[in-house]
Order: sequence, then C-alpha cells, then structure tokens
Amino acid sequence: MDPKYLADITAYIAMGGGVTLKVFIVTLIFSIPLGIICALGKLSRFRILHGVIGTYTWVFRGTPLLLQLFFTYYGLAILTNSFISFTPLTAIYITFVFNYAAYFTEIFRAGIQSIGRGQYEASKALGMPPWLTMRRIILPQAVKTILPPMGNECINLIKDTALCYVVAVPEILKNAKVVMSRDFNVGALAIAAVLYLILTFIVIQIFRKIEKKYAYYTIK
Repeated sequence: MDPKYLADITAYIAMGGGVTLKVFIVTLIFSIPLGIICALGKLSRFRILHGVIGTYTWVFRGTPLLLQLFFTYYGLAILTNSFISFTPLTAIYITFVFNYAAYFTEIFRAGIQSIGRGQYEASKALGMPPWLTMRRIILPQAVKTILPPMGNECINLIKDTALCYVVAVPEILKNAKVVMSRDFNVGALAIAAVLYLILTFIVIQIFRKIEKKYAYYTIK
C-alpha cells in the first residue's frame, strides 16, 4: 500500500475522532451529575420519585441504545409532525446522556449502599448534616467502589460512539466506511479499530491513575 495513500486515509478516518471525543466528553459531563441526582432520588423515601426513576432506568437500560437513537432522531419528529426535531448531533447528545445516566444511576446507587450504616451514624453523632455526610464521608468512599464499573462504562461509551454513523454523523467508523466503499479497501476498518483501541487504552490508563489516587479509602 502506498505510504502517502495510507497516511491520507488514516488522517481522514482520524478526523472522525473529533466527533467521537466530543460525544464522549459531552455525555460524561451531563450523564454523571444526572446519574448522581437520580441515584440519590432512588435512595430517597419518596415512593413516587423512586418509582419514576426506577421506570426511567428500566426503560433506558432495557432497550438498545441504537433503538433509542432512532426514536430520538426519527421517531419524535414523526410523532410530533416535526414539531420536535433535532439535528443529528443534538439527538446523539440527548440519547447518549440519558442512556448512560441510567447506567450511572445504578452504579452510584450500589456504591452508596455499599457503605455501612455505621458511617452515617458516626457522622450524625458528630452533628454533621446529611448533605455534608454524603459529600465528605459517603461519596469519597463510594468512589473507590464505583470506579471499576464506571471505567467499563466509559470504555463502552467509546465503542458506542460508532453508532453515530446511523444518523450520518462523520465519526471514526463513518469515515472508515466512506473509504472502504470508495476504494474497496477493508484496511480502513483496521485503521478504525486501531484508533478505537488507542482511545480505550487512554481511558483505561486514566482510570488506573484515578483508582491509585483513591486507593487510601478502604471500606471495612
């Protein structure tokens, strides 16, 4: 294969990495806070709130992300006669945020519930209000528990950005398919695979460093 041609198609496919990273970052920025809020809501004593959040997580975790993306981009426009319609990238942001927030909700809920009741009782004895107990005592310890599943979800998020091609957003896989269709070159898919592997490797290394940082929190 001509080195110049290889460099050209690699650069073209890599251009889609900008969209991949944008979707990845936007999804995390909005889904993590939403997941924390929903997790706290699920742990609250309000049965209606608990039921609403439970239904939300059940729907978004129980249906394919691709189906959700189709519904957001195509379905809402059809149902509302184009009154509610989104650009492809906006539809991706909305779908990915709500989908991943549903998974993060369960991860955060499990992490918070893994902390023993003694922690709450001790902070209450010291006169700490509930919000301060959660911020300074519970969440720092819960982070150590939730980091591995969060790392897995972030890796899945990198791979799930490949679904953006179904709404014609030029991310890594979309650009690779353009090259493959134009030049009949399956090597484009190998280049895309390498780029995804590089991104997931970076995510893994970041989470390893974060896990080392929180290693001093030991739940007993």
